[in-house]
Amino acid sequence: MFNASNPHLPGTDLKVWLDGKIVPMEEAKISVFDHGVLYGDGVFEGIRAYNGKVFQMEAHMRRLYQGAGAICLQIPIGKEAFEKAIYDTLEANNLNNAYIRAVVTRGAGYLGLHPGKTANPSVFIITAGLALYPLELYEKGMPIITASTIRNHPHAVSAQVKSLNYLNNIMAQIEATQAGVVEAVMLNHEGYVAECTGDNIFIVRKGELLTPPPSAGILEGVTRAVVMELAKRRGIAVHEKNMTRHDLYVADECFLTGTGAEIMPITHIDQRQIGCGKIGVMTRQLLEDFWACTKGQIDVQV
Repeated sequence: MFNASNPHLPGTDLKVWLDGKIVPMEEAKISVFDHGVLYGDGVFEGIRAYNGKVFQMEAHMRRLYQGAGAICLQIPIGKEAFEKAIYDTLEANNLNNAYIRAVVTRGAGYLGLHPGKTANPSVFIITAGLALYPLELYEKGMPIITASTIRNHPHAVSAQVKSLNYLNNIMAQIEATQAGVVEAVMLNHEGYVAECTGDNIFIVRKGELLTPPPSAGILEGVTRAVVMELAKRRGIAVHEKNMTRHDLYVADECFLTGTGAEIMPITHIDQRQIGCGKIGVMTRQLLEDFWACTKGQIDVQV
């Protein structure tokens, strides 16, 4: 399903759900006057399917509709119809294991910020294969950096709105790329750890699991919530608290969570070794539990 010469480019046989119809990729087009294109006005969800079942569908749909409501965007189809459209798109592409991108834009209209200048919102769904990180990284972990680009102020646009405007995260991702790594930690306006460009972050200290609170300006990730529940089931104390870069540097273990990343062990931050420099015991336990979750062997609904 992916271009062999460039794994980030989809194959030409991809089919996309667009405003009620499944069409070939080359026909999946929206207007240049769509406010999603002009102003980043819209919302999206990144979702995963494992063995033909969409993972945490309810949680993703809840966040999508809540985010749309928060920006006064009326999604033109109901949740049940949206869920069916996702499964129809998976079937059209003959995919059992896939990454799903569900997007709602404000719709096409005229130039100008006012949402009243648009007509009907547009909905499209992309399903494709995904291998965000090589499998060996889940065994040996990877290095990351902290970015100079800070997280958007939480009192500007709520971090719980997964909007189409990701320029802030993209700038931090450019810093990561220039540093020769694939991810970067973003601090908030107060200097506390928020999240990475596309993932939430956890550390382990003295047998307890720590992660930044929503007040730090993070998106409350679905995978993050699953991992917190899995930890509690193991009897691991979980705390949401503000952390500094120093807290990251002196952590016993560190890992990232996200729809694409799942649970990714971190061995170095800003060239400082974390713990023993290898995947930690708690990280490995939670990763194994999470994979069992994706196989339906552990039932967690968040």
